[in-house]
Amino acid sequence: MFPPQLTPEEEAQVSLSNPDVVTKYKAAARIVNQAIAAIVAAAKPGTLVTDLCDLGDTFMNDAVAKEFKGKDEENKPVEKGIAVPTCISVNHCVGHWSPVESAQTLKDGDLVKIDLGCHIDGFASQAGHTFVVGASKVTGREADVMQCAKDCYEAAARLIKPGGFVDDVPPVLEKIAKHYGVSHVEGVMTNQMNRFIIDSGKVILNRPSDNPEQQFQNAMFEEGEVYAIDVIVSTGSGKPKMIDEKETTVFKRNYGHLDLKVKASRQLISQIDKRFPTMLFSLRNLDGGIDTKVKLAVQDLSRSGMITHFPVTWEKEGEQVAQVKGTFLLMPNGSDRLNSFPQDQVVESDKKATLDDEVKALLSTSLKPKKKKNKA
Repeated sequence: MFPPQLTPEEEAQVSLSNPDVVTKYKAAARIVNQAIAAIVAAAKPGTLVTDLCDLGDTFMNDAVAKEFKGKDEENKPVEKGIAVPTCISVNHCVGHWSPVESAQTLKDGDLVKIDLGCHIDGFASQAGHTFVVGASKVTGREADVMQCAKDCYEAAARLIKPGGFVDDVPPVLEKIAKHYGVSHVEGVMTNQMNRFIIDSGKVILNRPSDNPEQQFQNAMFEEGEVYAIDVIVSTGSGKPKMIDEKETTVFKRNYGHLDLKVKASRQLISQIDKRFPTMLFSLRNLDGGIDTKVKLAVQDLSRSGMITHFPVTWEKEGEQVAQVKGTFLLMPNGSDRLNSFPQDQVVESDKKATLDDEVKALLSTSLKPKKKKNKA
């Protein structure tokens, strides 16, 4: 189903003031965190990327099935499932690599990005994590790009707070990137999320653009909002390109309806409406496999605007790209960080120690400010 228009009373029921809503966000985040840990543990030299994608999706689907088995407010089974299909993007691949078939295997020293998410009753947690295969310690340019992504993520988490403004975030992230000698990737956004919508409301564009289609209004962050903070940085130009349209497997249903002439297209959109009406999905997730008819139906739905594609993009070969992504709840007592990542690798960038003093001060602040004591 598509997200319905809610009355003020219904809005209150799906807001963070409702403890059940917070519980569902945290349950989804716990599953995402465990899925990432399982993928990292399985990512050995020789492992197929497709196997890791299947592992992540299967883990999330099996785990959400065990949560909230009762009925929703309309006495229907609680909707649960994948919000972002597992993407495993290696080295200079920027993102959305979720192949149906691929002979790509991991090798020692590969820089791997995991990007995935799941939802319970429409309340989603998204997360992204970067690690190096077979390494206990990461140094050099890989360390620079990984540490920069982490520092930008932590800075954004402290700037996206009630009373702060959208336009205050990108300049700080740009300062950090310049310090590490890397670039923010064009088009990467931090999105406000709502129930059944993972890209709604306020948007922070990490790298400001002159493109009229990527101009977003300044706005103030408010208590009760939910954000998926997403940072992707590159040792290259940060201007990735799509190499092969056929690599695209990740899509999202758009609103609206058309009278489709092709039977296969009607069948496919029916399946999408039933299983992935609002969240992202991969062609790997479809029932019945991928044959020529399905591929043509995907092209038809994409041309008609009924689904949006998320292309696989690449930096120049030899460059390295790192990502950190996570979900935050802006609560009355500060921001709740929902996602955690494996900490079994030491990242040593020689540039970290010389960060700007203002940035250091920002990174040292707590997400949960201490309450001032009242004077007697």
